[in-house]
Amino acid sequence: MTKIHLNGEWQTVAVAEQTPLLYVLRQQLDCKSVRFGCGSGQCGACTVGLNGKPVQSCDTPLWSADQQAVETVEHLMASPIGSVVHQSFIELQAAQCGYCTNGILVSLVLMFRENPTPDRETVIRVLDRHLCRCGAHTRIFKAVDLAQQRIAAMQKPAFG
Repeated sequence: MTKIHLNGEWQTVAVAEQTPLLYVLRQQLDCKSVRFGCGSGQCGACTVGLNGKPVQSCDTPLWSADQQAVETVEHLMASPIGSVVHQSFIELQAAQCGYCTNGILVSLVLMFRENPTPDRETVIRVLDRHLCRCGAHTRIFKAVDLAQQRIAAMQKPAFG
């Protein structure tokens, strides 16, 4: 038996410990937002947060998530930072087919959570693990810039 703290709630699963976390999330715990892409940790479609860090769940064995916090896009989008990033993507139509978007959103929210004012190099490094075959990269970067402006505005103290 393996226990994971999924999106704020403890879940127990009884599958082989070598089973990829992706399969457990999708098949056992019904988290369909975590998508299968390449199956080898190269495309980023299956990205989830593991203890606040982005990981590709397709090549992460279940045993490594035992007693750990796992966050999917639904949980992260419910946070203030997640909401800002999500709204920026919607407003700037940063997703085309949307298949890669959930993994990208997870990585970006975790990045902004750790560093609300990342430089361009950091953003590039974070997005480097994600393939977007539609070519929406320009819109994605514009959405990141908009989200960063909004997150910075949230951080400023109110005077008056």
